[in-house]
Amino acid sequence: MTSSRTVPDAPLPVVLAGARGHGRWHVANIRRLEAEGRVRLAGICELTPLTEDEFGGELPEQSADFGALLESTGARIAVICTPIPTHTDLALAAAERGVHILLEKPPAPSYAEYRRMADGVAAAGVACQIGFQSLGSHAVPAIRELVDGGAVGRVVGIGGAGAWVRSEEYFRRAPWAGRRRLNGVDVVDGALTNPLAHAVATALALAGSTRAEDVAGIETELLRANDIESDDTSCVRITTARGGSVTVAATLCAERADEPYVMVHGTSGRITFWYKQDRVLLQRADHGPEELRFGRTDLLENLVAHLTDGTPLLVAPDETGAFMRVVEAIREAPDPAPLPDGVWRHVPGENRRVVPGVDGLVAAAADTLSLYSELGASWALPAHHLPKEVSTR
Repeated sequence: MTSSRTVPDAPLPVVLAGARGHGRWHVANIRRLEAEGRVRLAGICELTPLTEDEFGGELPEQSADFGALLESTGARIAVICTPIPTHTDLALAAAERGVHILLEKPPAPSYAEYRRMADGVAAAGVACQIGFQSLGSHAVPAIRELVDGGAVGRVVGIGGAGAWVRSEEYFRRAPWAGRRRLNGVDVVDGALTNPLAHAVATALALAGSTRAEDVAGIETELLRANDIESDDTSCVRITTARGGSVTVAATLCAERADEPYVMVHGTSGRITFWYKQDRVLLQRADHGPEELRFGRTDLLENLVAHLTDGTPLLVAPDETGAFMRVVEAIREAPDPAPLPDGVWRHVPGENRRVVPGVDGLVAAAADTLSLYSELGASWALPAHHLPKEVSTR
């Protein structure tokens, strides 16, 4: 990772809300920027305080009271990596105190909560970055440039595929895991909205359709092999306002874990982007295949640069509006249908459920821009369409 940005005279104080689980990644990333003199970890907000053994060293100030911790530390930035239903309230608590925000994806469990967050942040005049790290990849603008230059002809659609494996313990890692609702509050922790949300957001970015008004229609197929509320095997097709199509298929019940990717289909070629690896494969008529590798700008680093020298934010809230339309479509869809017992099997010794053949279906969906039901999956159900009354403001 390279940067020519100006380092502030003093490191910006950062408070991290949620330092366990995925929050450990944020701890390591903050420490990296701390070593470069860009930020200082001033506080950690956890309901149960971390121990020094957990943290791996001397702890900063800790408190379960997020607002009080922001005030006592003089935080300039809050990194929020907490359960999905808490995102909006914590982001607004930071905004009300003039604290800038890096908010983990998904930004909210419903379109209404997303809108409340985005409007509140805008009214407070603070910067907010949404944590779709793949959108910091330098491959994204490079692919757009290739497409705009006609490298693969006219774009006919964008596909996305995510075939991952998750044990049954994964769905018990927290009370909200694998839930659509908890205590009457939306959670919407499904394959497409959380673990493989990057596939959806990245596909929309390559389609140039990231804002809420860029979405004209959404079809969803939500299913589950595990004993959970949410979907673990699902697909979505988004019709964009410009008439394009984005189809993403995902499963947490793959036979083998694979790198997720998005694919630009053109009339004379295609571009495949493995977004976790920043790796691109360009295939086009009358040319040999060309593999390209790119760097990536870290989103917290980008937020710091935005605050210190005005660098534009990479993932502002309004640039996730189309993704939140997808979240809303999944929230409003019928609860995911359980797959029949004969469709999935238990993997001995790994305590996970596998849907035989789903790996190929996920790849075929991305390759043909088709939903599971259109590919002839015996267990698929007819697609559910986004309610037309959903507002995009």
